[in-house]
Amino acid sequence: MKPITCFKAYDIRGELIEQLDENVAYRIGRAFASYLNAKTVVVGSDVRHTARPLKLALSAGLIDGGAKVFDLGMAGTEEIYFATKHLGVDGGIEVTASHNPINYNGMKLVKAGSVPISGDSGLNAIKEIAEGFDDTLVEAQLSSYGERVTDEAFLKGESSIKDLSLLASKSYERVSCVNDYILHLCEYINIRKLKPLKCVVNAGNGAAGHVIDALELLFSHQQIPIEFIKVHHLPDGDFPNGIPNPLLPENRDDTANAVIAHKADMGIAWDGDFDRCFLFDETGEFIEGYYIVGLLAQSFLSKEKGASIIYDPRVYWNTEDIVKQAGGKPIKSKTGHAFIKERMRKEDAIYGGEMSAHHYFRDFAYCDSGMIPWLLVAELLCTTGKPLSSLVKERIGLYPSSGEINYRVEDAGQTIKRIITHFESQAQHIDKTDGIGMEFGNWRFNLRKSNTEPVIRLNVESKADIALMREKTELLASLITG
Repeated sequence: MKPITCFKAYDIRGELIEQLDENVAYRIGRAFASYLNAKTVVVGSDVRHTARPLKLALSAGLIDGGAKVFDLGMAGTEEIYFATKHLGVDGGIEVTASHNPINYNGMKLVKAGSVPISGDSGLNAIKEIAEGFDDTLVEAQLSSYGERVTDEAFLKGESSIKDLSLLASKSYERVSCVNDYILHLCEYINIRKLKPLKCVVNAGNGAAGHVIDALELLFSHQQIPIEFIKVHHLPDGDFPNGIPNPLLPENRDDTANAVIAHKADMGIAWDGDFDRCFLFDETGEFIEGYYIVGLLAQSFLSKEKGASIIYDPRVYWNTEDIVKQAGGKPIKSKTGHAFIKERMRKEDAIYGGEMSAHHYFRDFAYCDSGMIPWLLVAELLCTTGKPLSSLVKERIGLYPSSGEINYRVEDAGQTIKRIITHFESQAQHIDKTDGIGMEFGNWRFNLRKSNTEPVIRLNVESKADIALMREKTELLASLITG
């Protein structure tokens, strides 16, 4: 077996056929079961055409590795997190490429309790086991489930496993946790405090639509006056409206325009597996995830005084200020879901947030959710009586931020060293939690390199001085590219 190249630092992502196909998916499933000695595993998949055939091959591997498989069908990553803990199984796998290009797919893996599996906590070991299986054995096992489909058919969504009874006879079962999951989501707010709200919801032709439908039905039964205006709501693996990635400015207009046209109170857009949500205020303005972290921290601290809040080191002055004012304990963590979740467990933190719109919740198995954040914001709109723009406007003015800017460079390490040399003597504080962070009194920056490509990522913020923030951002840009 040639090396499997779709294993990354935190998950599995690869180009279809070249890096990820049914053969590789089967190997991953069998290796996962072997590594964890798993007897029960829950699986799910997003809407990409190849998600189902990959999931079925993965399931065959899990079953042949000794595990019973519970298949949620089309589901978001957070539904896997919820089901893994709720069902008390030994692990969970979501087949998804989230916001990656359409010719990619991948997987996110957790063990019992929805504890993440990343490079240094089992992912590399699973890769080694997967590569070690005999080629002839793997092909024979896959062939026992059905005749292998062509690459072209696979890309269109056809599976080599056409008769699911073959899987079922060996321990495969379709299950649903949607109702329990929806009820759990509503535990984070007091739904009786919700007042009439109009929300634009953009599933981006991704997997989030069915959850909104289930919430809408529950709200209707409970006579909760929330109206949903649905944009690109139905799942479509062709992604006719672009890859579900609201971080790209070109993917924001449909949500923003719908907010304006319908005079909505806010807009919500999700990525492909909806573990992240992105918010728009009542004017259609996109709100950077950084300021939502502060908003949610404030919401949790109003309910649990003195709680710990985890945040990432890219931009944090606003978050620290809010947490300290609210009597909470601010704790900085290295960027990345595995690091945030580990630190949250260590500190028993009630909430953790990253500027990238990943939001983590203690009562959600310390995992990230793209549904809980907007529900909390909806509750804030109703309890404060303020529009979303006013809830964030003051904080944006106090701590203006550049947002994350990516630069492709020939040598990321040398570029960062050059920036350090330029600023080192001026810095009042240097932070190496993740990349390099430098503070200069009333402004600061963080510079870190990508794990997967020759790119460095810059974030700049200031204290109530947007002109200074822009000036320093331009200076750093010239130093990086010059």
